[in-house]
Amino acid sequence: MNLWWMLFLLAALLSPLAWLVPSRAQLGAMDVRMQARRLGLSMQLSGQDWPHWFERTVPRSCAQYFLLRKAGNLPQWCYWQVEPGTWLDKWREPCADGDLLEHLRRLPPDAYKVEAGVQLVSVYWGEKGGVQDLPQILDFLRQGV
Repeated sequence: MNLWWMLFLLAALLSPLAWLVPSRAQLGAMDVRMQARRLGLSMQLSGQDWPHWFERTVPRSCAQYFLLRKAGNLPQWCYWQVEPGTWLDKWREPCADGDLLEHLRRLPPDAYKVEAGVQLVSVYWGEKGGVQDLPQILDFLRQGV
């Protein structure tokens, strides 16, 4: 009987350690982020306030992959992918720039938002596709710089 109590106590003491082991999804995301870093991409987790009309289920915090933009008078824009291949601006109007739209359509279906500001060009991505989607994201970010 004492042996059973000892095993029970040992299991109770070691069970919280199982929470420290990363899940498969977390391991996959870490792999994608390390590969992105090797390719020269920067990444951060960014909290987002998605537009009220954005109907896709998206996380509150999303992976933002970005590159710095060159100095100059570059256009600024922001588009959301409401369904794969359909990109809308904040007024829900489709992207009118043909070259940009062609690059946007090459992004993975779980890319939620793209944005070009004064300093950065970014892709907010769900990371579901894994490492094989990184070349499309890198190509898009380099074109937007």
